Amino acid sequence: MKEFKAKLISVHSGNNDDMSKPAHASLLLEEDGFTDDKHRGFTRIAADWDPEPTGTLRRNERQWSGVSVEELSIIQDKMDLREALSPVTLGANICVEGIPEFSMLPKGSMLIFPSAAVLIVEEENDPCLDMGLEIERCYQTNSGEKVAGKMFPKHAIHCRGVVGVVDVGGLINCGDEITVKVYDAPAWAG
Repeated sequence: MKEFKAKLISVHSGNNDDMSKPAHASLLLEEDGFTDDKHRGFTRIAADWDPEPTGTLRRNERQWSGVSVEELSIIQDKMDLREALSPVTLGANICVEGIPEFSMLPKGSMLIFPSAAVLIVEEENDPCLDMGLEIERCYQTNSGEKVAGKMFPKHAIHCRGVVGVVDVGGLINCGDEITVKVYDAPAWAG
């Protein structure tokens, strides 16, 4: 596994109807997700994008979501947003800095925190139209034109971050140094 250091810029948790997640100085990770978070749980109900029929009880591979400062900046530029795109608006649990192509981290990659808490990446977080409409509602463009929220899925592809599961619980704090272990399939896996 390739290993390097990154930084935890912010940490978020919430259960708001608009999907926003307020920032906290620190949060406790438990084995089923972030304390007081909408996406916490070992299971979830299948949505229309899942391979299972909508409404099916299934394993929750989306206990947490993360974005990066670098990729938020790319989306901001593509959407011509006047102010920085916030992880709060995107409903992310963590915002990191220093992980190149964060959204492309392979499944099985680990984010390890000083408390020994470990997050495991499950998959890229695909951008959705609902989030684009929230951006349209909350942001303005540099040009003064209305934000084209319906373009968010196109502008955020491969920049929307990742989702995953908690492997080891523990306290995480803004400013924590993260050890990133990028999953590399063994040679025998072909």
